[in-house]
Amino acid sequence: MALSAKLQLRQAQSLVMTPQLLQSIKLLQMTHAELEKLIDEEIERNPLLVRDETADGAMAPPERRNSVTDTSVELERDAAAEPEAVLSELETDSSLIAGKLGTSLENVFPDDPGGGEALAPNLQSQWKSAPSGQSVGQGDVSLEAIAAAGVTLHDHVLEQIALTFRDPVDLIVARELTDALDESGYMRSDCREMAGRLGVAPERIVQVLERCQGLEPAGLFARDLPECLAIQLRERDRFDPAMKALIENLNLLAKRDFAALSKICGVGQDDLVEMLAEIRALDPKPGTAFTSATAAEIVPDVTVSAAPDGGWSVELNSETLPRVLVDQQYFSRISRSAPAEDKEFLSNCLQDANWLTRSLDQRARTILKVASEIIRRQDLFLIHGISHLKPLTLKAVADEIGMHESTVSRVTANKYMITPRGVFELRYFFSQAIAASDDGEAHSSSAVRHRIRELIDAEKPDAVLSDDAIVDILKQSNIDIARRTVAKYREAMHIPSSVQRRREKKALAAAGQ
Repeated sequence: MALSAKLQLRQAQSLVMTPQLLQSIKLLQMTHAELEKLIDEEIERNPLLVRDETADGAMAPPERRNSVTDTSVELERDAAAEPEAVLSELETDSSLIAGKLGTSLENVFPDDPGGGEALAPNLQSQWKSAPSGQSVGQGDVSLEAIAAAGVTLHDHVLEQIALTFRDPVDLIVARELTDALDESGYMRSDCREMAGRLGVAPERIVQVLERCQGLEPAGLFARDLPECLAIQLRERDRFDPAMKALIENLNLLAKRDFAALSKICGVGQDDLVEMLAEIRALDPKPGTAFTSATAAEIVPDVTVSAAPDGGWSVELNSETLPRVLVDQQYFSRISRSAPAEDKEFLSNCLQDANWLTRSLDQRARTILKVASEIIRRQDLFLIHGISHLKPLTLKAVADEIGMHESTVSRVTANKYMITPRGVFELRYFFSQAIAASDDGEAHSSSAVRHRIRELIDAEKPDAVLSDDAIVDILKQSNIDIARRTVAKYREAMHIPSSVQRRREKKALAAAGQ
């Protein structure tokens, strides 16, 4: 077969993501802290970007453009939520919401059609990943940022070791054991391996370990949970033969087999219940008291409150709303007399600044649009609680507001909403649907789990509900659910089986608790 050159035309589709689109995606799913860090870095690099220090961005000078405009929208309350109101179908005010949110700016997100023109192609490579430093005296200084660091578990133990051991060899072994502690305070290294590495007898390692187990807090240097509990019980002078037998049979305790435990420990039901109370008072992870990590503060991105007309007012939290201005006047004044190289730099900075302000504006609009649709659909939850939470999917919200499902997923990630019922992550309002037994309106899986917990909490020692009994009760409430689904939800909530609950409740009832 002869070989020859041919010219062929092919048509193919491909997704090309520009640097602007990639950065837009990152902006959309960033938390408030991450967004503030990025803006600070960009303001430091770009001389045309400045913070809006006014109370309202609308009061800024006309030559400076704000990054965010509309920040609120009001929704009508569901008529079915009012007991005295005439039941009627809730109207979908998508066009009204869209008008309030604004649609004049180009949506630069890849999930929405009609992206704007390419701005700042080199912005991605110019952004820094490391946080910029802030010296004392610049802006507000948090006392938490300059407070002394807490004592670590390692430092706390080393201070006691220095006062406990005098022999140099024992001191080296004790320090080696300290280095082997995990965050919970357990010693996870093998004593024989450590003895071979240090060139000492394994018996000496064990002797030093036993002395280290007497350090504070009690329970440190244990090799497993039973030993940790035993150390604390010895400290309290409560490690008698009965308690020793209980510690050695923690597997039966996990199964709530109180009859077997009572026989093994040689005590009655009343004494066993008291022993269990002592076990619960112990600390299974004594080392965690020295963990320096602090829980991250949750700052709501959206605020929901009751509107004067009986509906709901959905607003962006002004504390999390970044207001960045582009200083057009400074650009015009400097670029007139600047050399060609500086003009190119200023032009790139202007493009970057315009792109960032437009992206921040679109991010705020998208968050508000998604939050408004969530509140519109979960109106009954705000009035009556979790029992009225409706099943909701990302696709349902995306179809209603005219966006892609992935965009809604990014918006709801790590974003929080403060409502009259508390602070919730946006993803909390999304749950699977559980069918109704009479082909009626489906139930939210979160509401069903809450109902299962209520039933179990209300059961009596002589009438513990099995999973089949829970299924029958839920069917009477028009909830069509399988037994395996009830078992799955119960295990996810860390609720023991009916057999284990019956043993525990009978033991507590026999002890008069």
